[in-house]
Amino acid sequence: MKPSIPRTTFPLPLPFLILLLLPAVVRSGDLIEEVCKKTPFYGLCAATLHSNSSAAADIKSLACTVTNFVLSNATDTLSYIQAQLKKEKDPKAEKALANCAELYIPVVKYNLPQAIEAFFRGYYGFTKYALSDAAKQADACEDKISGAGAGGGELSARNKVVSDLCGVGAAIVGLLMKVGGRGLKV
Repeated sequence: MKPSIPRTTFPLPLPFLILLLLPAVVRSGDLIEEVCKKTPFYGLCAATLHSNSSAAADIKSLACTVTNFVLSNATDTLSYIQAQLKKEKDPKAEKALANCAELYIPVVKYNLPQAIEAFFRGYYGFTKYALSDAAKQADACEDKISGAGAGGGELSARNKVVSDLCGVGAAIVGLLMKVGGRGLKV
């Protein structure tokens, strides 16, 4: 009769599973760090990408994540502008807010959705251009509200985030273009 060796079905595989998955987590964090160092706003890039645990598979997924964050932030900023327009009593500030809405509407409704569609079709140059243009529109909104004496508040902070995220997204898409759009790691 053979001596029987007790089988453990759960305790042994779990540590091995953890050891197998740990390098992937470390590598994805390394990729985020490496890519974000090549963008104009490292802290914003790292915070944005670390907040989305599925973002770090490759450069392509990082670029996609940031581009979607840009659309989300621009949409929220447009909603904020529209809400402020309803409350604003000062004609000068109201005009500046209306101008901001006119700048953000095409970005949110057309430019960024088209940029995302172009991204998935492999037209990274258009995506990079649309992100750069969205940054210019956020900056133009900031100029309008600052000129009206209404700058420096929450809308200014929102404009800065949109503009800076666009810079991060454009930089990552640029990296993706350098590696031939294959989504390779840098």
